[in-house]
This record gives sequence, structure tokens and C-alpha cells, in this order.
Amino acid sequence: MASSLVGLMCGVLGCFIVLRNMSLIGDALSHAVLPGIFFAFLLVGYSTLGFFIGSTVAGLVTAVAISWIQQNVKTKNDAAIGIIFTAMFSIGIMGISWLNQSEGVHLDLKDFLFGNVLGISNEDIFLTAGICLYTLVCVVMFYRYLFVTTFQPTIAETMGISAKTIHYFLMLLLSFAIVASLRTVGVILVVAMLITPAATALLLSDQLKKVIFISGLIGILSAVIGLLVSIIFNTTPGPAMTLCATAFYFMAVLLSPTQGLLFKYNQNRIERKRIIREDILRQVIKKRGLNTPVSELTEQLNLPESTITETISVMAKSDLLAINRDGIILTEAGISKAEQLVRAHRLWETYQVRKMGLDSDQIHNEADQIEHFLSEELLDEIDQELGFPTKDPHDSPIPNKQT
Repeated sequence: MASSLVGLMCGVLGCFIVLRNMSLIGDALSHAVLPGIFFAFLLVGYSTLGFFIGSTVAGLVTAVAISWIQQNVKTKNDAAIGIIFTAMFSIGIMGISWLNQSEGVHLDLKDFLFGNVLGISNEDIFLTAGICLYTLVCVVMFYRYLFVTTFQPTIAETMGISAKTIHYFLMLLLSFAIVASLRTVGVILVVAMLITPAATALLLSDQLKKVIFISGLIGILSAVIGLLVSIIFNTTPGPAMTLCATAFYFMAVLLSPTQGLLFKYNQNRIERKRIIREDILRQVIKKRGLNTPVSELTEQLNLPESTITETISVMAKSDLLAINRDGIILTEAGISKAEQLVRAHRLWETYQVRKMGLDSDQIHNEADQIEHFLSEELLDEIDQELGFPTKDPHDSPIPNKQT
């Protein structure tokens, strides 16, 4: 239960942390809560509620100190974060180490650094559940404010929404989430639960509500599966949860339907095939109605004969060309498509000479590459800007636009 609650809470809150480029601040706050634990123990002894209050205060002090340095001292933003959180972290470690030297006192630093979910108490679960519920309710109630200050802070100010107030409110929620995660994954690994599920969700969707849902789900799955893995292999739960979240991230990197490596590979493969088809059209139209042997295309395009043969077969099925024993010849549809490529090539050559000041002998190779990526709208703009030229710099005619 505790692991699921932490995974859900960190996953949802982490979306705004990642989108606001506040990952380093999340890391800073997670380390800076240790002094709060130390001072809370001095005041009230071993108390879950005391640790919660002390850690929250320490987190807010850290957030205010970082913001004050960033706004009033000539120090880089990331340097200010590093200075404050390392100082707070050091105070916490020194304080807890000093306590452990006292007779009859044992405050295990390792449990706070790396978590000890198997030793969690009912009081910890109730506290975690309360913080999780509070965080989710706040995200729902203030979603509009969080959304607009995340993506358009200037517009938010004109609407009367204080971006600074929302920023500090988010810091408060972040401090709560870190404290609730202490016993589960510890202060060192909580940043992974805040960042990794959110980063994974952003690879899978570009709609914020969907991203929040996916991130929360990945957070829960990472926590539960990581806990099961740690029990099966008799290892530490916190790092196992982190590695599960990381595994989900790399699965998204590979399989994301719009940004994954497999998607990009497939898109690049489709793009390469399109370019080969268009290069064949450009070469065949130069023959002016005569048959073009496959061997000639292989030599001109410097491609394997198998690639040329396969591409020609596809183009014949698309009625762009016809195949006979002497080679290939373009159909009416193929001629129309080829002339548009020629138009793109020669217009770009003309643009390079007239607008970019290049010599006519410098422009052909680049035009060969660019012609595949010029849209009709852009070609129309170039044509109009050049005054609708009829010939390119090599005195070759520029085909008219197909209507």
C-alpha cells in the first residue's frame, strides 16, 4: 500500500516538476530534509508526525534560501541549488551521526537515505495516504493554475495568477511527497520516482491530462513490481523500484508510438524509400520518353540493383512507371510527379543564385538533396519571391506548377 501510494503521488507530481525544468530542485529538496529529521528527533523523539513536520519545514527553508540566492546574489541558478542542498544535506548527516554516538539513541541514517519499506508502520501508511490524497486533490483543484503557470507564466500573470505563489505551492507539495517517500525509497532515490515516470509518460503522450494519468500508473507499477523483485531476489526495495521505473523509461524510448527509436527508424526507412523513388523519377524523365535500363539507374544512383528492382516494382504498382524488356518508362502520373521534382530542383537552384549569392557551379548537389523536402506551399512562396522565373541559372526551363 505504501509503495503504491508513493508511486502514484510522485508520478503525478513529477509531471509538473519535469515540465518546469525543476528536476534539480526536486533532487535538492529530497536531500535537504535530513536536518528536519535531526531537529525533530531532538525536540519530540522518534515520531512519524514529528519527522513529517520537521522535514517539511526543512524543505521550505531550502526552497526559500535557493530562491533568495537566485534573485539577490550574482550566482548561477544551478550553483545556488547545489550550494544550499549540499549544505543542508551535510548538516543532516552530521546531526544524525552525532545522535547515533549518544548512548541509547539509534537513528539509522541508511533507512532515511535508501528507505526501509519492509519496516514501515501503520502510522507511516496513514501519513502517506493522507499526503497522497492531499496532493491529488490539490492537483485536481488547482490544475488550471498549474497548467497555465507551467506553459505560459506571462499570460498567467496577466490573468491575475501569481506564478511565484504557484511555484512555492508546488515546492510545498514536493516537500510533502519527499517526506512521504522517506521510508519507502529514501531521500536519495525519491528523485527517480519523481522524474523517471513523468519522463516516460512524456514520451508516450503530449496531452497533459494523459501524461499525468500515465505517469501515476507507471509510478504505481514501478513501486509494486520493484518491491516484488526485491523480495524475490532478496535485495533492497528502493533501488529495485528505481530500476523498474528506469526499465519502463527505456521501453518507452524504444517503443513510443511517436517518439520511440523503432518509430523513428521506421520513419527514416520510409523516408529513404521515398527519396529513392523520387530520384528514379528524376533520372528517368531525363531520357525524355525513352526506356531507361535498370543497370543505368544502378550506376547513376549508386545503389544495389536489388534495391532499384524492388523500388521499380513498387512504383509500377502505383502506376508511376511501366516496365518492359528494354527498361522502364514513365506513365502520365509519373511524368507529372517527376516534373514537380524538377520544378523544385530548379527553383531552389535559382533561389540559391539570386538570393544567396552562390555561383551556378555550387548549387546542383545541394538542390539534389533539398528538392525532396520542399513543400508545395514553400515552392509557391519561392516562385513568387523570385518573380515566377521560367529558366534556372543553367538556362534550363522550370516546369509550371501542376494544377
